[in-house]
Amino acid sequence: MRMALDLAQAAANAGEVPVGAVVVDEATGQVVGTGANAPVSSQDPTAHAEVVAMRAAAAATGNYRLTGLTLYVTLEPCAMCAGAMSHARIGRVVWAADDPKGGAVVHGPRLFDQPTLHWRPLSERGPLADESALALRTFFRARRGTPV
Repeated sequence: MRMALDLAQAAANAGEVPVGAVVVDEATGQVVGTGANAPVSSQDPTAHAEVVAMRAAAAATGNYRLTGLTLYVTLEPCAMCAGAMSHARIGRVVWAADDPKGGAVVHGPRLFDQPTLHWRPLSERGPLADESALALRTFFRARRGTPV
């Protein structure tokens, strides 16, 4: 998760919402994909950190199915990212900060609980939630011009 937070900081430094993601093969401990939010710079609304990391992992493994891999992300995934995780057959997703407005795992549509979903990754809140939430608050307060 520390690596994901470093990627989130890089995203913030680039003017993107500070979210970072890392895909890990837990069997080997190898990082197979990383991503930082990049929808603004890439002019791609799907360039969320999770999607970027899964694209990198698929390229590295030579397979669009990411079964058995764990995705660590600094913010609870949105519906788009949770849906992509299901399609990729991610084995487990671990997030730091909850997202009561845009999250789709324990908030909002609770996508992984839907009976029609083809694949349900294991999901859990992970470490560094306070640090991730602080990075997000700091970013948005700076954009709005309000004190941190």
